[in-house]
Amino acid sequence: VRVRAFLPADDAAALDATRQKLEQDLFYLGMIQPLPPPTYTPIQFDDYRGELWKSFYKPMRVGERLVIIPAWVYGQTDAPPPAGIPVVMNPGMAFGTGTHPTTQLCLAMLETYVKPGDRVFDIGCGSGILSVAAVKLGAGTVLAVDIDPEAERATRENAALNDVTDKIEFRLGSLDLVLNAKQSGDDHSTTRLPDPSTSSQFPIVVANIFARVIINLLKDDLARTLAPGGALIVSGILVEQADDVQAALHTARLTIIEQRQSGDWIAIAATRV
Repeated sequence: VRVRAFLPADDAAALDATRQKLEQDLFYLGMIQPLPPPTYTPIQFDDYRGELWKSFYKPMRVGERLVIIPAWVYGQTDAPPPAGIPVVMNPGMAFGTGTHPTTQLCLAMLETYVKPGDRVFDIGCGSGILSVAAVKLGAGTVLAVDIDPEAERATRENAALNDVTDKIEFRLGSLDLVLNAKQSGDDHSTTRLPDPSTSSQFPIVVANIFARVIINLLKDDLARTLAPGGALIVSGILVEQADDVQAALHTARLTIIEQRQSGDWIAIAATRV
């Protein structure tokens, strides 16, 4: 087993402290099971966005209708893409290439639950892949939020690549953007979302993050963003974490309507009456 981690090197003191902490922890682990010493290799920031990793990212079918197509492949080959609804992606540094089981589970569930004209709330949107796919599946508008500034760049770029810029609104932040807008009655930050008196509830809410984050969001009233009869799709859940997420959904007075598994990962759809 080989473990790789990427450490920011722009602050030499912080990097040195991180290396010392890693080596201290590895020393203690080595008392249980012998471990080789860590090695460090400087890399350029743009390496991830370079050509090497792109060679492993090919067009792929997800679910029944969606086809994820890398932007650098789209329109540049004589071979026809697989039949289906194309979602052209250039994830850059943001999470969401479509290759991870959690993303694929969410995409497949969006196929099931998105209805024409639905408003979608994509919390933790990453590359914007779920937002773009939702629009391609018929959603009317999507509010995409993330705390990572890189997600804004990626989401806007991928929306443009798929000609859905007018239907996806990105905001930097998290759950409070929707809940606070409802409380304050102030929705001046966007011109496309409906009146704030009704805009805090969505027929589709999707959160492909981590189990602990999903549980915390549910404690912070994520369920209030879901319209009655709508579908909340959550993923990023390991099999052993499913019980805790299910319990949090029940505590939030949501009813689980479906659960899907791919390898070690779980996605859950829930609704409220």
